[in-house]
Amino acid sequence: MDVLTAASRMLSSFNEWLWQHRFWLPPNVTWAELEDRDGRVYPHPQDMLAALPLALVLLAMRLAFERFIGLPLSQWLGVRDQTRRQVKPNATLEKHFLTEGHRPKEPQLSLLAARCGLTLRQTQRWFRRRRKQDRPQLTKKFCEASWRFLFYLSSFVGGLSVLYHESWLWAPVMCWENYPNQTLKPSLYWWYLLELAFYLSLLIRLPFDVKRKDFKEQVIHHFVVVILMTFSYSANLLRIGSLVLLLHDSADYLLEACKMVNYTQYQHVCDALFLIFSLVFFYTRLVLFPTQILYTTYYESLGNRGPFFGYYFCNGLLMLLQLLHVFWSCLILRMLCSFIKKGQMEKDIRSDVEESDSSEEEAAAGAQEPLQLKNGAARGPRPAPTDGLRSRVAGRLTRHTTAT
Repeated sequence: MDVLTAASRMLSSFNEWLWQHRFWLPPNVTWAELEDRDGRVYPHPQDMLAALPLALVLLAMRLAFERFIGLPLSQWLGVRDQTRRQVKPNATLEKHFLTEGHRPKEPQLSLLAARCGLTLRQTQRWFRRRRKQDRPQLTKKFCEASWRFLFYLSSFVGGLSVLYHESWLWAPVMCWENYPNQTLKPSLYWWYLLELAFYLSLLIRLPFDVKRKDFKEQVIHHFVVVILMTFSYSANLLRIGSLVLLLHDSADYLLEACKMVNYTQYQHVCDALFLIFSLVFFYTRLVLFPTQILYTTYYESLGNRGPFFGYYFCNGLLMLLQLLHVFWSCLILRMLCSFIKKGQMEKDIRSDVEESDSSEEEAAAGAQEPLQLKNGAARGPRPAPTDGLRSRVAGRLTRHTTAT
C-alpha cells in the first residue's frame, strides 16, 4: 500500500511539474486564464483522452469497411492476387527464417543445405518462396489504401468546410490574433479529435499493416503528428494546427487514390493521378508549408512576446515534419524520373516487389559463371542439365514444332 501511495505521489508531482504554464504558454500567461467562464470555452488537455476510445471505434469501422466494401470493390475493379506456391514444411529452415533472418548469405545457405540434405539451389528456392508467402497480397494493399483514401478525403472536405469562413485559413498571421485567449469552436474540436483518433489507430495497426521501405519514417511521422496535435490542442494552438492538418490531407487522399488505381489495370488513370499528386505534394509540402506555416510559427507567432519552451518545442516538431517532406519528395522525384524515361509509372518504390523464381535462378547462374572461370571449371565439360530442365526444354521444343 505504501508503494502505491508513493507511486501516486511521484506521478502527481511529475504531472504538476510537466504542466507548468511557463513551459507551454507565453510569458505572463497562466492556465487560469484559459479556464471556462462567462460562456467562453477553451481547450483543456484532458479533452484529448476521448481520442483513445474513438480510435478503437475507427479500428472496428476499418475492419468492417475492408471486409464488406474494400474487398468486393477490389474484385469488381479487377484486382487479382498472385498464385504463390507453398513451401514444403522444413523445421530447420523455418527456424532459421524466423530467428536468424529472411535472406541468409551463401555460406549459411550451404550449411543449411547440408543439414537438410538439399542442394544449394533447392535451399535458395525454399527461402525465396517462404519470403513470398509473407508478402501481403494486392487485395490487402487495396483495402488498406481504400480505407485511408475514404478517411483523408472525408477529413479534407470536412476540414475545408470548418475552416472556409475562418480568417486564418487565408491569412495565417491571424492564428496569433489575441493568442492564447481564443475560444474553442465545437466543429473544430470534433474535427481535431477525429484526426487524432485516426492517427492513433494507424499507430495501433502499424505492426499488422503492409510494411513498406519507409516504415521507420512512417512511424516517426505518426508519432510526431500525435505529439504535435496533443501539444497544439493543450496549448490552444488549434488554429495553426488545423492549417497543418488541412495541408497534409490535401495531398494524402490523392496518394491513396493513386495506390488504389495502381493495383488495378487502369495504368493511364494511375499515371495521371500520380502526376496530379506530385504537383499537389510539391506545392503544399515544399512551398506552402515552409513559406506559410513555418514562417508564421517562427516569426509572426512571437509578436511582442519573447520565445519560450513551447515555441521551440512546436517549431522543432514542425521542422521534423519538413525533413520528412523532403525525404518523401526525393522518393517521388525518383519515380517521376523513371516515369519520364519509360513513359509509365512503375510500382511504388517503397513497396517490396514479388520475386520471380526464374529471374533469380538466371541471376544466380550468371553470378556463378565468373566463379567457374576463376576456378578453371570453364575448361572442363559443361554439366548436363537436370531432369527438370530437360523436361522444360523438351516441352518448349514440342510446342515450337507443333506451331511450325
